[in-house]
Amino acid sequence: MKTTLPPSAAVPPPAALPTPGKKPSSGSHARGRRSEVRFLSSLGHIALAVWAVIVIVPILWTFLAAFKNTGEIFSSPWTLPAELRWENFSRAWTKARVGRYFMNSVVVVGCGTFATMLLGSMAAYVLARYRFWGNRAVYYLFVSGLAFPVFLALVPLFFVVKNLGLLDTHTGVILVYTAYSLPFTVFFLAAFFRTLPNSVAEAGMIDGCSHVRLFFQVMLPMAKPGLISVAIFNVIGQWAQYQLPLVLLSNAKDKWVLTQGIADISVNAGYEADWSGLFAALTIAILPMIIVYAIFQRQIQSGLTSGAVK
Repeated sequence: MKTTLPPSAAVPPPAALPTPGKKPSSGSHARGRRSEVRFLSSLGHIALAVWAVIVIVPILWTFLAAFKNTGEIFSSPWTLPAELRWENFSRAWTKARVGRYFMNSVVVVGCGTFATMLLGSMAAYVLARYRFWGNRAVYYLFVSGLAFPVFLALVPLFFVVKNLGLLDTHTGVILVYTAYSLPFTVFFLAAFFRTLPNSVAEAGMIDGCSHVRLFFQVMLPMAKPGLISVAIFNVIGQWAQYQLPLVLLSNAKDKWVLTQGIADISVNAGYEADWSGLFAALTIAILPMIIVYAIFQRQIQSGLTSGAVK
């Protein structure tokens, strides 16, 4: 008798054998993925190179022009100066009063950064480490300041400072700089303070530390990388600020900061034909920030990454 197997019991066909010399599809997919990564990496390097050229070339040109005379600046702008004319810097420092503007900027930015870091670190610590009613509302109120353009508040800010009797004074500019820099400082440091270990704070409280002593002697030294990073960003931002001092120090030329002085020199350079003095003044204004960033570069990078690592 002939037996017929049901369809379900039929012998399955043999599995297809891989073709000799043909790699699995996963390998080709991996190769395509690596090619895509290499292409994106190359594209990123090209973009960074273009950005570096756009930023570095004007700065180098300014430094070279600071050692030339006016004739060399216009006749051979892309060549090296025939000689190093240091008198351009002395003329800009004394005749153009860059020295006075420079010291005004040092005083205003130094006091403004100190007040910003003191108040901002205390506010960020309380918002990050303590729980109370309205905590998040206060935090979001600080953060909302990041989305508010400064130029929208120039007119009411002018009248507020005027009513306080602080118009055309460094004190008024310092207070405005502090308020202007607090949102970013609180936003950054609050996230940093949240990464600090609770065990250290608990040990300090057990040893009898008050809240103030715990903050200044225990938690603040632990937050040193973040404090340095934010302080450098505040120094650079306040040093380059032009709108606020233009409105608040418009009638007190002796109290102008460096950005106002450079703008005044650039206006007068065309009439006095002293372009070399202008570029010398620009060099004096640019160099301090480059030096500060070069010195604290490692601390800035450490502060920006330590929160994510912890």
